[in-house]
Amino acid sequence: MPVFGRKSKRVYDAEISPDEIFLDASNLPNFNQNSLEGRLEKPLSRGTYIGFGIVICIVLVVLISQAVKLEIIKGATYAERSQQNLLRPGVLFAERGAIMDRNGVSLVANETTPDGFVKRVYTTPTISNILGYVSYPKKDSSGQYYDTDITGLAGIEKSFNTQLAGANGTLLVEKDARGKIISQGSSVPAQDGTNLTLSIDVRAQKAFYDAIQQLSDRIPFEGGSGILMDVNTGEIRALVSYPTYDSNVLSSGGPANVIAGYSTDKRQVYLNRPVQGLYTPGSVVKPIEASGALTEGTIQANVTINDIGYITVPNPYDPTHPNKFIDWKAIGTEDLRKAIAFSSDVYFYMVGGGYGNQKGLGIDRLDAWYKTFGYTEPTGIELPGEASGFLPTPDWKLRTTGVKWNIGDTYHTAIGQYAVQITPLEEARAIAAIANGGKLVKPTLIKDAAPQGESIAASPAALEVVREGMREGVQEGTSIGLNDLSFVDIAGKTGTAQLGFHNEYYNAWAVGFFPYEHPKYVYVVVMEHGPSGNALGGIYAMHQFFESLHATAPEYFQ
Repeated sequence: MPVFGRKSKRVYDAEISPDEIFLDASNLPNFNQNSLEGRLEKPLSRGTYIGFGIVICIVLVVLISQAVKLEIIKGATYAERSQQNLLRPGVLFAERGAIMDRNGVSLVANETTPDGFVKRVYTTPTISNILGYVSYPKKDSSGQYYDTDITGLAGIEKSFNTQLAGANGTLLVEKDARGKIISQGSSVPAQDGTNLTLSIDVRAQKAFYDAIQQLSDRIPFEGGSGILMDVNTGEIRALVSYPTYDSNVLSSGGPANVIAGYSTDKRQVYLNRPVQGLYTPGSVVKPIEASGALTEGTIQANVTINDIGYITVPNPYDPTHPNKFIDWKAIGTEDLRKAIAFSSDVYFYMVGGGYGNQKGLGIDRLDAWYKTFGYTEPTGIELPGEASGFLPTPDWKLRTTGVKWNIGDTYHTAIGQYAVQITPLEEARAIAAIANGGKLVKPTLIKDAAPQGESIAASPAALEVVREGMREGVQEGTSIGLNDLSFVDIAGKTGTAQLGFHNEYYNAWAVGFFPYEHPKYVYVVVMEHGPSGNALGGIYAMHQFFESLHATAPEYFQ
């Protein structure tokens, strides 16, 4: 408002003090009270400023205290924990390849465990000697895997481990300090193994296993082995070893008492008999010997002798006591075919070592023909630890005993005795060569594998005579127990190898092929270490097998 002074000059104050305003209540309606018009501002009190400062100070103290705790008091502890809060590589287990029989029946399947690796499930215990078993990944005391591989330790699992195993992948896992998984993801995917289809037919395998098991337990025999093989391709349809182990037990490592029982069982549960077992063959070598002698012309098929049950040979050390080599019985007049059919020892003494005016092969040529039919070489089957046969020779005898070879050693070698040893699989290959016309095939456990083998120097005419003699063996000879099978014509040969200091035990062999007219399959069975005098042997087991196989798989006989 204007101020009047002496010079009457008007002065204006730029700021009006509140006390210069005379508020008239009547003017209130003229202000917008919602916008605080007509109201005075009230300044903050000093106490408010002080309270706000105290709160700020408390917050700062808390923050500083927490920082001291984290960085100084517990810094080392939290630093160690933080190291665990990282991405760590874990294993992503590959699925091992499945194994199936020739018809697609599962032999080995897979089952994922809570730990993430794939456990093997063996569905057919009668085939464990073929499949083998595996070892599983192993953990240390902290639960970390130090062995991440599933490894085949025996059988097909070992032979085809690389193909079946595949390759493990890498799994990145993020965990917090308490071990809780925050996230995970695959950085390298696993590559599953390749499936494998075997030549085995589980129907034939089961039928053969049951026949051998029942006879073995009944007599008892210490064990047994059986083979059914395609004579042209070498594909194995059945490969039995009794007794055998359970692959599930050995792979899982328990029960411990079962595994301990395997180790102490005198029947050698771990021995894969058809492939690793070495046996004195006895008379099943005679078809091989006859094939060689006929091929060389050492003997003719129609040459006959009168088998009176023994032959005598002069004793150079005591002429008054000639050496007598006996037969299992007096067979009478026989030619080569009948000698095969009735398993004449006297006839094959003559064929192998000569007698009277009949020249024999002699030990060197006998040894050569045994080798020609594969008696001393592994067959090459896809299983680890295959054994190969042994043939005695004059050099071997002199080196090991210091005694010279004599004619009696040749005679005994000619009938599969003395120190001769072969595997059942070697015998199967040799008989297959007689059945198929002279091809020594390579046995295989893989379905549709390319056939491998080599032709041997046995004449077709000689092999035909031997096949005829084996057919007579079923019709009227030592294999006559198979003659009543109306659904198939079989050609066969038996063998009995005496064991023990007093010949109180024996191995019973039965070998042959079928159908006779057009051979497709060779069979071999060995019943091992049975008591002498027992009337039931390999032929009985084969009869049971053929009947069972005909009921479940009649196409084998068509």
